[in-house]
Amino acid sequence: MRWLLIISMFAATAPVLENARVRAYRSADGSLDGVVHGPGVVISIADAPGVKAGTAVWAEDAAVKPSAATPRGSIVIVQPIRAAGAKAPPPAGASKPGEAPFTGMSFNPIFENDRVSVIRARMEIGAREGFHTHESDTIVVHLSGGEIEDTANGKTVVNRWKRGDVEFESLGSSHSARNVGGAVDVVLVVLKPQ
Repeated sequence: MRWLLIISMFAATAPVLENARVRAYRSADGSLDGVVHGPGVVISIADAPGVKAGTAVWAEDAAVKPSAATPRGSIVIVQPIRAAGAKAPPPAGASKPGEAPFTGMSFNPIFENDRVSVIRARMEIGAREGFHTHESDTIVVHLSGGEIEDTANGKTVVNRWKRGDVEFESLGSSHSARNVGGAVDVVLVVLKPQ
């Protein structure tokens, strides 16, 4: 009995991102142990039998064993959290993904519902995204990894992402970006105001 407990402790899926607006989990084997019951986006971060990397679906309960259409294997689960209080209006001049001045980038909608917009995006080698302000909280799920030079608040850093990494770009945050490595593929989960 004790041995089984130790195994299940190591199989648990812990949050890789958690704040007042969203919770995200990463699982290398599709395990849902530790995932909080509730709706969310399930994203395949690697090809698996019958499922391509970047496949994303809405699950009414992301902690329940998936249907045949739900991504399996290496996955990220993004669960929006309903915030109490009045919804915040977007900042003046804010933009949605793909609306800021950019070169060498593509944005392809996957699906949308009353909670999220889910978009597949790609930054080609040398792609640039002009300075912009986020209209919504956006969760970036990295499918390929890569190196992105990011400039915000007068500082420039090079972020090195790996497949399965998750980042949070908050409503009202501003930055510009440039791809300084190989092509970068991501899934964007844009949270709608609640």
